Amino acid sequence: MSVVNLFRAAAALPDAWSSRPLGEVGTACVKVLRMDELPVEEEAHGTAEVLIVLDGRLELSVEDAEVTVGPGEMYVVKAGVRHAVRPGSRGTLVIVEVPERSGIDGPLAADGLQGAGPPAPSPADQALQGTGHSG
Repeated sequence: MSVVNLFRAAAALPDAWSSRPLGEVGTACVKVLRMDELPVEEEAHGTAEVLIVLDGRLELSVEDAEVTVGPGEMYVVKAGVRHAVRPGSRGTLVIVEVPERSGIDGPLAADGLQGAGPPAPSPADQALQGTGHSG
C-alpha cells in the first residue's frame, strides 16, 4: 500500500459525513471523513469505533453524556452504544471500526494516556536540545 494523505482523502469526498474506507488492519477497517458543523442522528453499530480527530473538533452525545474530542485526541465508542454528533463538529475525522472481539477498550486513562498530550522528551533528547541538534 502506498502513503495516503488523510486530509486530501477527506477533501476529495463528495459529501461531508460520507466516509471512505482507506484500508484494513487485521479485522479493523480504517476510514476518513470530513465533518461540516451539522449534526448527525443517533446511531449504534455492531462494531466498536475508534474516533480520531486530526483537525477541528467532534462534538458527541454518548448515552447521557456530552463529549468533545479535539485535535490529536481519540474516543472509543463500544459496539452497540448509542451516540450522535452534535452541531458544531468540524474538521477531519479518522474512524477505525474494530470488531468487538478484538478487545479494544477506552478511554486509556488506566494507562495514564488520557489527555497526556505529546510524549515528554527523553533525557537524551533533552541533552541534544541544548546543542542545536535535532533527533
